[in-house]
Amino acid sequence: MFNSIMMFNFEDRILPMNIRPRRNRKSAAIRSMVEETKIGAEHLIYPIFLKDGLNIKEEIGSLPKNFRWSLDLLIPEIEECLKLGISTFDIFPAVDEHLKDKIASYSYSNDNFYLNAIRKLKETFPEMVIMTDAAMDPYSSDGHDGLVDNGKILNDQTLPILNKMALAQAQAGADIIGPSDMMDGRVESIRETLDINGYTDVSIMSYTAKYASAFYGPFRDALNSAPKSGDKKTYQMNPANKREALLEAELDVMEGADMIMVKPALCYLDVIHVLKENFNIPVTAYNVSGECAMVYAAAEKGWLNYNLAISEMLLSMRRAGADGILTYFAKDFAQLLKK
Repeated sequence: MFNSIMMFNFEDRILPMNIRPRRNRKSAAIRSMVEETKIGAEHLIYPIFLKDGLNIKEEIGSLPKNFRWSLDLLIPEIEECLKLGISTFDIFPAVDEHLKDKIASYSYSNDNFYLNAIRKLKETFPEMVIMTDAAMDPYSSDGHDGLVDNGKILNDQTLPILNKMALAQAQAGADIIGPSDMMDGRVESIRETLDINGYTDVSIMSYTAKYASAFYGPFRDALNSAPKSGDKKTYQMNPANKREALLEAELDVMEGADMIMVKPALCYLDVIHVLKENFNIPVTAYNVSGECAMVYAAAEKGWLNYNLAISEMLLSMRRAGADGILTYFAKDFAQLLKK
């Protein structure tokens, strides 16, 4: 029996199959030729944290390889990223506590370091695309995205504050406003404010399906912007809901959004896909801080290959339908592409 097995000629076992999918996987060149999903540096948006002062580069403990930058050190970092092919940056301000109040008034103040930094960056790098965040939480003493009164988030009373904030950002040179607050009607309100003041070319990338997620912790550490009380579940979406994202997207498109976003990305690939299938404007995904922190931690322990893991994660978001991806992996992935 043993000898008969050893003498069996496996080359004789050619099965009559006309369709063999492996033929399209037989070499790197063919795999590349038939690759369905492509991702490049042009698809990346790099979130960056800005802090007032000089000579500041503070690593964020819960988000390794990411920093709070002062403008003087951020400028050469931006220049390096531009050379790697990253052209779009989402800049978030880390605001000192003494500048925060209930109405986020510092967000549109003339001496706001964040607005002045945007002006300087646009003067230095006119080719870069600057996206800004329109929400109260970085500037609010309550740490919420909307105006708080007796523990309740006031939707309609928040909109005028967001209007002032968005207009100030546009005046400073922002190319894209990103309303991340999840207040009802804020896209239309901001669009009307921008248009009335002559900023018809400034885009709105709405945080359309922003879920009340457990994956925002490192971001809140970076900006010290966690809610002082309560949570954000009355305005951010329930992670259990997908059809609700279609309603939010329909409203944002009707109100004038130029792009719609899903946040987070990794646990919501199905939501990215359903929005891409149902709307004819660009869909972006935010690969949020907690999603990235997990990979940093696992790679540090040797449990994951960092380069392979980030490549697969970002590719999955593109495959789901994301036209652009906000990710803290942007610079590392762009460097990989260069290699």
